[in-house]
Amino acid sequence: MKILFGESSLARKSSSKVQLVRLLLTLVAVTVLSACATYAPGPTGPQDREVEARVREPARQDSEGVQVFPLQNPAVKELLADAGGAEQTGDYGQAATYLERALRIQPRDPEILQSMAEVQLQMQDYEQALNFASRSYDIGPRVGEICSRNWRTISVSREHLGDHPGSLEAEKKATVCMNTKPRGL
Repeated sequence: MKILFGESSLARKSSSKVQLVRLLLTLVAVTVLSACATYAPGPTGPQDREVEARVREPARQDSEGVQVFPLQNPAVKELLADAGGAEQTGDYGQAATYLERALRIQPRDPEILQSMAEVQLQMQDYEQALNFASRSYDIGPRVGEICSRNWRTISVSREHLGDHPGSLEAEKKATVCMNTKPRGL
């Protein structure tokens, strides 16, 4: 049987099946790609390791001495916790947003300023990291973990900005922040 106009119904059915398969494959590909695009990996970049290894961990190891932390508003504590969670997932922009909110509530809190400095360091904004760490030191305690983190952040920032003598000087000042009791006591 010869069809004079258009396709046979069998040809139309197979063509629509092919189109349906193509549509489904496209949807699967889009779903997979969008899932990959929205995945926020945990901290694995060199800046993440650098902040932990060169700023936080040494400050924690030396933190047996006198510690001075400011009193915080409960809303600020919650925002700091949210910022820490965002930082753990690698979402530094969101962490910075939470810290900005906390700074609106307590603009002269050295712990918030230092946390913002560390987030800026992870975002590779070394000028801002240096700025926040310096402000934190200017209004913060001259002893303890925050002081040490200030100077270590200043050191790392200066190093990345090409100020190697300034970096070494800041690293030396970080060790002065720790007032520990004598070993024999």
